[in-house]
Amino acid sequence: MRTLIFSFVLSLLAACATPPSAEPARKSAGVAGVEEEQLDPDFWIAQAASADKLVLDTEAIAAQNQRLRQTDESVTDLARIPSTLTDASIRKWVGSLSERPTRTLFDVHGNEVSSRELDELMANVNLDAVPASRPAQYGLVVHRADLRTFPTRLRVFSRRGDTDIDRFQENALFPGTPVIIAHESRDGRWWFVVSPLYAAWIEKDAVAIGDANRVFEYTRKSPYLVVTGAMAHTVFSPERPEVSQLQLDMGLRVPLVADWPQNEAVNGQHPYTAHIVELPYRGADGSLQFTPALVPKTSDVAADYLPLTRANLLRQSFKFLGERYGWGHSYNARDCSGFVSEVYRSFGVELPRNTRDQGVSPAFDRITLTEGNSHEERIAILEQLHIGDLIYIPGHVMMVIGHQDGMPYIIHDTTGVSYREATGEITRVDLNAVSVTPLVPLLLDEARPMIDRIYSIQRMRSR
Repeated sequence: MRTLIFSFVLSLLAACATPPSAEPARKSAGVAGVEEEQLDPDFWIAQAASADKLVLDTEAIAAQNQRLRQTDESVTDLARIPSTLTDASIRKWVGSLSERPTRTLFDVHGNEVSSRELDELMANVNLDAVPASRPAQYGLVVHRADLRTFPTRLRVFSRRGDTDIDRFQENALFPGTPVIIAHESRDGRWWFVVSPLYAAWIEKDAVAIGDANRVFEYTRKSPYLVVTGAMAHTVFSPERPEVSQLQLDMGLRVPLVADWPQNEAVNGQHPYTAHIVELPYRGADGSLQFTPALVPKTSDVAADYLPLTRANLLRQSFKFLGERYGWGHSYNARDCSGFVSEVYRSFGVELPRNTRDQGVSPAFDRITLTEGNSHEERIAILEQLHIGDLIYIPGHVMMVIGHQDGMPYIIHDTTGVSYREATGEITRVDLNAVSVTPLVPLLLDEARPMIDRIYSIQRMRSR
């Protein structure tokens, strides 16, 4: 999930060369090495070999997802967690995340976070109140909600004035995500929850509590609708504000209500122009309730997960182009690993949440690179990559979208790039968005090529 600022240098000869007069001038997109036409997925689809051929069929995807759940320690099968939680397991979950910070942190105003404030945070973690055992509680997330390192909304940063990367922001969960509630904060406003891909603190109003059967049954219901756009929203509903204009992010699967009477209104609106979906909401007592809601038929949704083809990978990834970078799914957006996770989720493909877990997962067809791989060997490997292949350097993931003039290009959610001008000067560009850039010219610094830091390439391939 953590992104890394990187640098790239373009060939000075190419920068200075004069194109033949017969060749139409290419319009720069404003970032070195990128032209306007390269910001259109159709540009890359037109060049792709076998763009509409299946990369993995539904059976292969199901097998890969099962392999992920069985072999990847970062993925949790909630149904296998005992119905009684021990203090040891609770302390391990909470204690491994909510460790007292040892480095200096600053708030949004640039003030140093004091020892007293840290003491209050640790007290609210409430580890002293963990019982010897407690029954597991189950719930569904009812709206997109942040997962936090500590039970607090306090945003903290590593440097004064740099307020984009909140060090207490971990992730976000989406409507319909199942969770196990493991612990409660001292102030009673937060729960520590375990979800299939992450364990952290969430505000109580984001979770409705129900029995295990109802929670897990909801995630398996059929028929269903899959969100295939960057986002979809339910219609405005004054009768049911809990699900009014509810945001549904790419890849979310929501059950359809197939037997709704044709002429009966849904929350005051005739449903013939919309899909009727079933959504969870939190009752006044915090209990799990369900209600129908409407998603307009004009929304970018599908009756099933999309076919996993290279053309579709390009179309899906470019739907996020230009979206603001959001560390840990902050800013109502996503970060580098969240971006690729949402794209692949629209095909039914599951990925671990963070880059460190994605990059080493045994579930995929992995190419491992070490310091023993020469620069030339790395170049040769990159030349063989295909659309959708995921490239990992420490703290960042990039998706291959094709090759241009023999040079691999990538789409990635990044804070920014730096590049060397023809004069030799290095220019910093704050992208803070899902962006398209070339790959091979990237530099870690003035001396080291970025590709020499690649430690893993994950590919979706049949085994």
